[in-house]
Amino acid sequence: MGKIKTIEYFRVLPRWLFVKITDEHDNHGWGEATLEGHSQAVEGCLDAMIQRFVGYEADNIEHLWQTAHRHSFYRGGPVLMSALAGIDIALWDLLSRRLGLPLHVLLGGVVRHKIKVYSWIGGDRPRDVEAAAKERYAQGFRAVKMNATEDVDWLDSPKALETSVERCRIVKALGMDVGLDFHGRLHKPMAKQLAKALEPHRPLFIEEPLLSEHYEGIKQLSSLTTIPIALGERLYSRWDVKRFLNDTSIDILQPDISHCGGISEIRRIATMAEAYDVALAPHCPLGPIALAACMQIAMCTPNFAIQEMGLTIHYNTEAGEYDIKNYIVDKGVWDVRDGYVEGLKGVGLGIEVDEEEVRKVAKTANAWAPKGFVGPDGSIREW
Repeated sequence: MGKIKTIEYFRVLPRWLFVKITDEHDNHGWGEATLEGHSQAVEGCLDAMIQRFVGYEADNIEHLWQTAHRHSFYRGGPVLMSALAGIDIALWDLLSRRLGLPLHVLLGGVVRHKIKVYSWIGGDRPRDVEAAAKERYAQGFRAVKMNATEDVDWLDSPKALETSVERCRIVKALGMDVGLDFHGRLHKPMAKQLAKALEPHRPLFIEEPLLSEHYEGIKQLSSLTTIPIALGERLYSRWDVKRFLNDTSIDILQPDISHCGGISEIRRIATMAEAYDVALAPHCPLGPIALAACMQIAMCTPNFAIQEMGLTIHYNTEAGEYDIKNYIVDKGVWDVRDGYVEGLKGVGLGIEVDEEEVRKVAKTANAWAPKGFVGPDGSIREW
């Protein structure tokens, strides 16, 4: 046992927010509180949590989680839950490091020794998908994901969807599985058409076919297509998730470990999903600490299906040289072979953070700004 001595956070390129917790015996752990485009808001929340939780027992992770969530009165949401996630992940890392064990051992041990993964192709405005998919195949991936469309109006020409079907067909012809991320960009009139047009090409899943707030529309869409429906990155707790499980409107749940309260909450969400025969495929186009935490969950979760990896995702390459192999000592942990990454075997999260690089980059890193689309008439479109 040891009381929390310090909680620090570090904004680093390309768009990540890391958290380090040290106890009074100098044991430490790392977490990730990345909320893309909203780092300053999460940092403000972390400042308040630092004042509150320095001096708490570092081992009492659940008590701290409950205190942060229930004593805040205004609960949930992306900012509070991302800040809490960074702290929660760091505390689990600290505890398992102090005990000299991989984190998954504390969560019940392994149910698989390697993790199926996929990565991104195509960018925000998907293009050059054939060359990008071939590159991913050469890197070891056997599944990819891409944005289904560019920006689309509430009611657009059906021609706006034709290239989406063609891109799916091209990637499938290479022998790869492909998920199509609607990204909440489409509204119901267009989403219904695109799902029907894609169905003969059998994508791995369609993701966020509508924004998560349109739960009634997602339920309707689920009755119109046989394609598995995935969503969850904009659901921040088990309470946000339960409506979709009760509606039986989704097949794959994609909570983000850095948005939904960390390891403690994603474990509860996964168990709820298992009871409804829903698979877990965590959202994670984020940094190496969040990815390592997801890998620990994958290793001990029966209904885990596949893990997103942000390796050279367009958000990273746009920022320059920083990617998921930065900020860690052993860069080989993310090597992909025939569609899988080997389970992490080291203590804690299974990675060693290069603290020198973190502190160096954090001195000058600017916050990543949210993106957006505007239609030809000047109106806002979903991004």
